[in-house]
Amino acid sequence: MTQVIVLPHVELCPDGAVIEATPGESLCDSLLAGGIEIEHACEKSCACTTCHVIVREGFQSLDEAEEEEEDLLDKAWGLEPQSRLSCQAIVGETPLVVEIPRYTINMAREGKH
Repeated sequence: MTQVIVLPHVELCPDGAVIEATPGESLCDSLLAGGIEIEHACEKSCACTTCHVIVREGFQSLDEAEEEEEDLLDKAWGLEPQSRLSCQAIVGETPLVVEIPRYTINMAREGKH
């Protein structure tokens, strides 16, 4: 199991959290399994930006983002160089520290396709 530290988020985990993730599983699935109800409006199909996270530590251990993910990330609120869509970031053996941005843009719900 790989440790994932989730920094405090006002709504999803006000005190932050430490979860155990299964290597080979998406970060989104790991967060959900750990009780962090991160939004995933497109059902984890890489079609929105609602599961956007910023990987504060361990970013280099993740596989590079595919072009489709990069294109969507360009539309994410609060984009940073260490931003990933958690549905596309696959957990490895390296511990991660992630921040869930305060806001999210739901491309489907808000009609901004």
